[in-house]
Amino acid sequence: MNPLQFIRILQARYKIVLFVFFVTVLTTLTVSLWLPKSYKATTTVLLTNKGIDPVTGHTLPTQLMHSFMATQLDVISSTRTALMVVDRLKLDQNPSIRQRFVENGEDSSIRHWLAARLVRNLSVEPSRDSNVITIGFRGADPAFVAVIANAFANAYQEVSIRLTVEPSQQASTYLSNQLNVLRNELEEAQRKVSRFQQEEGIVDVDARLDVETRRLNELSSKLILAQNEIMGSFDESGGQAGGGLSVVNNTLINGLKVNLVQAEARLADTEQRFGKNHPEYEGAKAQVTKIRTELAKHTSITSRNAITREAEISDALEAQKTRVLALQQARDELKLLLREAEGAQHAYNSAQQYLNRTSLEGRSNLSGVSILDVANPPETHDSPRLFFNMFLSVFLGIMLGLGSGVLMEMLDRRVRSTEDLVELIQVPVLGIVDLRGQKTTGFKLPFFRYSHSATD
Repeated sequence: MNPLQFIRILQARYKIVLFVFFVTVLTTLTVSLWLPKSYKATTTVLLTNKGIDPVTGHTLPTQLMHSFMATQLDVISSTRTALMVVDRLKLDQNPSIRQRFVENGEDSSIRHWLAARLVRNLSVEPSRDSNVITIGFRGADPAFVAVIANAFANAYQEVSIRLTVEPSQQASTYLSNQLNVLRNELEEAQRKVSRFQQEEGIVDVDARLDVETRRLNELSSKLILAQNEIMGSFDESGGQAGGGLSVVNNTLINGLKVNLVQAEARLADTEQRFGKNHPEYEGAKAQVTKIRTELAKHTSITSRNAITREAEISDALEAQKTRVLALQQARDELKLLLREAEGAQHAYNSAQQYLNRTSLEGRSNLSGVSILDVANPPETHDSPRLFFNMFLSVFLGIMLGLGSGVLMEMLDRRVRSTEDLVELIQVPVLGIVDLRGQKTTGFKLPFFRYSHSATD
């Protein structure tokens, strides 16, 4: 279909085109005037969240900040926020609303029924590249929609606070119970430490261990000295084996040895001068025997004393070793108990600090939502928009009219030009006989006259 054929179709079907156009426009006008007027009130809120908790100072993760705006939109349009609006305005106590609820025969409660209807007429729109959210509400009463819009803004502010503090309050309750358990564990650990110190008689185990270790070292040194003193002492039979340090360093024994040497020298001299049968020799011999007996006696006593002292020191050393080992074991046990007590103390302190912080968060009434503009009763209705609807109806009427004309032409095809005839019978046209009168009545548009002249 070329443009000229389309114009001829409009020329022939203009009544249908105009009829459809006017029907569309009049229908749109009638419906727009017949529909009840709806008003829309809007309020704006600002989200002041900068990614930092004002109480704890913690920075929110970046991924949470990206989804923060979408989350807030869901919170505003949530049932919890709508229920708070219903409760604050006491809508469920309105007689007319209660009567309408009974007439509808809803299965849910009136509060949830009202909340669902409020959310249905609620619109929440975020601003681009900003933290401003527009809350709108539609209804038939201008004053009512303004009240509801402001109520949603206030309820959202309250809900945002509750959503922030409720986890902290629940955590505070849990931590309070856990703190009692940790306190009991700490007290039990401290009692174990005190009981162990009382049973072992230990105040400072490290200081006492140092003292006992020094005593052990002293006993070890004394034992070495005692062993050196008995080395070379005469045996159990009384024979001298060379003499130990206790014997060598004994003044009495050294004096007896000197006397013995002198007596033996005197005996030898007497034997040379007088012989063995002389009384002087017998006296000198008796003196030597006496000194030798006395020396053996004192040497034996000194050696036995050294052996006894060495045995006593050795026993004391073994006892001291046992005492030091016991102290080391006690120190290890005490350190274990102290470590348990320190761990219990650390757990208790950490829980106490976290409880203080969560308690502070739970008592916080800081909100990240600020109301920028309150909703006022709108002066003009929001829908139906008459001028916009009429503009659309004109455009739609033209499209429908043209489409109707073309459709009628397709259903009832007519020959309106030589081109149509040639296309229909597929033979050339020899001539044109115009049976129409020269005079035409009625008003014809220029393009209609042009189409007739083109046909001729």
